[in-house]
Amino acid sequence: MTHPPISIGIPVYNGERYVATAVAAFLEQTFGDFELIICDNASTDRTQEIARALAATDPRVRYVRNQANIGSARNYRRVFELARGKYFRWHAADDLAGPEVLARTYEVLENEPEIVLAYPRTIFIDEHGHRLTTYDDRLQTLHARPSARFIHVLENIGYCNAMYGLVRANVLRKTRLLGAFIGSDVCFHAELSLYGKFREIPECLFFRRFHGEASSSKTGAQLQEFYHPGRRDRVYLREWRHFAENLRSVARAPIGIAEQARAAVWLSRSAVRSRDRYLGEVKQAVRHLLSAQGA
Repeated sequence: MTHPPISIGIPVYNGERYVATAVAAFLEQTFGDFELIICDNASTDRTQEIARALAATDPRVRYVRNQANIGSARNYRRVFELARGKYFRWHAADDLAGPEVLARTYEVLENEPEIVLAYPRTIFIDEHGHRLTTYDDRLQTLHARPSARFIHVLENIGYCNAMYGLVRANVLRKTRLLGAFIGSDVCFHAELSLYGKFREIPECLFFRRFHGEASSSKTGAQLQEFYHPGRRDRVYLREWRHFAENLRSVARAPIGIAEQARAAVWLSRSAVRSRDRYLGEVKQAVRHLLSAQGA
């Protein structure tokens, strides 16, 4: 059997409020040759009922349910593992997509083999779908050198909207995908840039929703639980973890020793420039441990 060229993965947990709208945006795409996988992370609301109804009405929609909540990062990895398309796109269950997002990003990947990620411009919306502002991701990087792309991404990344673009699945499988730690989407973008170029579509075709239950509204402890259930109170050194993960990505990328050295030197110099933040994390961790011992 042949598979559709595009797979869309929607990882969801308790998304009854928005998931039907998110799916409907893809069923109305100008490019219709795709599969859409809803991977339910053991939701306790009506997500299962809604998703099963969507799958029953359109053969392009598949519904899969995890037996237990495996955390956001693992659910993102899980939905990609289920994908069969040449190209893959994640989509959050509370966001929206413009009707030409698949056609426009597919066109880029089909015609420009050096591009590994094609993403549209972003508009932020509120819980009711009203426009808030346009966001400039500034992540397009067409540098020939992997180290230059890597540095560009880490110097410019803010909100990680580009990960909801269209990616070559064979390249995505070479990365470590999303880790179960806060800000792993930043490290993911940086790692992906080592494998190819990023192209931005000039049209605003991605609509990111901000609301009280979104991950962007969670505190540090809540985010730890979101990424990795059961580790809410764990001491977390974000700067140190990101440094280690980025260095690991550089070491395993097939880019040659000279390029690896350039990227590693930049990471080290950046850490030195930010040494106050690194030291601050250590002090905070020590205070947390001493407090826990005295409790």
